[in-house]
Amino acid sequence: MVRVLAVSDEVVDSLHHGVADELAPDLIIGAGDLPFDYIEKLMIRFEAPCVFVPGNHDRDLSGFKRTRNGWMQAGLPTTDPGPQGAVNADGRIVTVAGLRVAGLGGCIRYNSGPNQYREATQRQRANRLALQRFRYRLAPGSGGVDILLTHSPARGIGDAEDGPHRGFRCYLPLIYRLRPQLLVHGHIHPHGQPPMDHTILHKKRTPGSLRSSTLSMNTVGYSVFDIEPGSGPVEILRRRHGS
Repeated sequence: MVRVLAVSDEVVDSLHHGVADELAPDLIIGAGDLPFDYIEKLMIRFEAPCVFVPGNHDRDLSGFKRTRNGWMQAGLPTTDPGPQGAVNADGRIVTVAGLRVAGLGGCIRYNSGPNQYREATQRQRANRLALQRFRYRLAPGSGGVDILLTHSPARGIGDAEDGPHRGFRCYLPLIYRLRPQLLVHGHIHPHGQPPMDHTILHKKRTPGSLRSSTLSMNTVGYSVFDIEPGSGPVEILRRRHGS
């Protein structure tokens, strides 16, 4: 089992104090819209690696590339643009702490800010992400992706009706193709109410498939859960929201 601390959108100060000693996560995942130095402090606090995707209130991280000689932008050396030492999974499938995480950052476009995408653009990004499973030789429905990490939820699955908080329709086909155990997202603030998780049933069961559903989890604030890589169960241990 891998213990995961998932965070997004709301800073929870208690994570930096003694009350958090018992959490001991093996991995931190960030679903966006948090100060990068907050994520860096969590990595130091728990001595754990971090995988993240950017939210619509984060800086634009496109155009940066990590090379053997360090970070580059437009052919010139630069510094790590995100949380230092964290792995940006936006548009990628990465393996950290034994878990395979596929990531897509950003939200639906509602103004000219960064990390916002029209549905058609995000669909293209989702299709490119799904094709990466062939690089890892993951057969459709094989259960090879453990977590789909996004900032925005899927349309109609825990999103809202106002323009900035509508989810992406293209996430459901992506889930059917990758069949992760979990979709972990932020962006939708519960405003004092317990966030609702949703079970997404897969349209059809691929021969040899390990999973028939995906749990969609809103992790605004923070959530702690245990997950077994592959096809094992997910046990949610603790949740807390900053407001």
